[in-house]
Amino acid sequence: MILFKNAEVYAPLPMGKKDVLVGGTRIIAIADHIELPVGVEGEVIDATGLKMIPGLIDAHVHIAGAGGEGGPASRTPEIQLSRLLEGGVTSVVGCLGTDGMTRSVESVLMKAKALRHEGVSAWIYTGAYQVPPPTILGDVGKDIAMIEEVIGTGEIALSDHRSSTPTTAELIKLTEHSRVGGMLGGKAGIVNIHMGDAQNPFQPLYDAVALSELKLTQFLPTHCNRNHHIFEEAKTYGKKGYIDITASSYPFFPQYEIKPSKAIVEFLKAGVPLEHITMSSDGCGSLPQFDEKGNLEQLEMGYPKSIFDELKDTVAEEGLELEKALAVITSNVAGILRLPGKGRIVAHNDADLVLIDNDFNIHHLCAMGKMMIKNQKMLQKGTYE
Repeated sequence: MILFKNAEVYAPLPMGKKDVLVGGTRIIAIADHIELPVGVEGEVIDATGLKMIPGLIDAHVHIAGAGGEGGPASRTPEIQLSRLLEGGVTSVVGCLGTDGMTRSVESVLMKAKALRHEGVSAWIYTGAYQVPPPTILGDVGKDIAMIEEVIGTGEIALSDHRSSTPTTAELIKLTEHSRVGGMLGGKAGIVNIHMGDAQNPFQPLYDAVALSELKLTQFLPTHCNRNHHIFEEAKTYGKKGYIDITASSYPFFPQYEIKPSKAIVEFLKAGVPLEHITMSSDGCGSLPQFDEKGNLEQLEMGYPKSIFDELKDTVAEEGLELEKALAVITSNVAGILRLPGKGRIVAHNDADLVLIDNDFNIHHLCAMGKMMIKNQKMLQKGTYE
């Protein structure tokens, strides 16, 4: 058992100072005062002066590598465990991306299994940019229904020069198969959409909903802060559907991107419900910039820590309450993707806990009940780190 004493708990809603008892992989109890049960051995951690927040959920990471837009040497590497932990991330959703041709969904699945073995929680999307998408069992619905780690389809590229430009009928069929697979498997069955730079970027989604029984909440479009016109259109789209902000690319392309911390606040001011907003890193994804002729001008790579950095800036620079900023990368993600036991500090949930000081330094991190960072020292790293 692990007993955290005197932590200021944000669950993400503020609970005040509490003691939190962890046993096995779960949170056992949260109360004003808790002592270890008589005769039970355990570790007591004094959390006085620290805030306890849920482990962050990064719902868009190229865990098995990505990229390749600049040729074979531009392929990005697999994620390392320490890259997740340094950003307070205890749960991750992996995906392919541009390269559904030389990379496979199987490789993403095996990387998710590896991350689970190393101590964090991991799921994946089946598919890639292309439609029809690569799968494991021959259909996105089968993958979602029958493979434990698969929770949805993505990232499917729309409104982008790298998209396979699916017809409305193809998009409807893909999304309906994902939805039914989710129903059969007890999962979200959501379709994660890569949003490109084209004008009227959300129109394919509006068209699919208009010509079917689908709802906008069956999609999770990401990169909604990649340029000013998609950002403005997302203010309308987000009132009925979900929108995901990408955190890692802003430092590299500030002339185009809306800073993620600012985007969160601006979406709220525009009337987008807080529960409709999520933020992910696009970690280990290549971040390319193309000129007007389609030539690659710049290529960078993102990291999961970007969502933690933007959390800090959302509170410290934009003045948003910590509990609202936290929801975007904890409870909102868990709710939209139907990740059981995640995103909230409540009894019987998974013991994914991060303790930070007022300057957002991570002092302790517990993933599935195991200490991964203690006293600002990383205790666990990946197999080959």
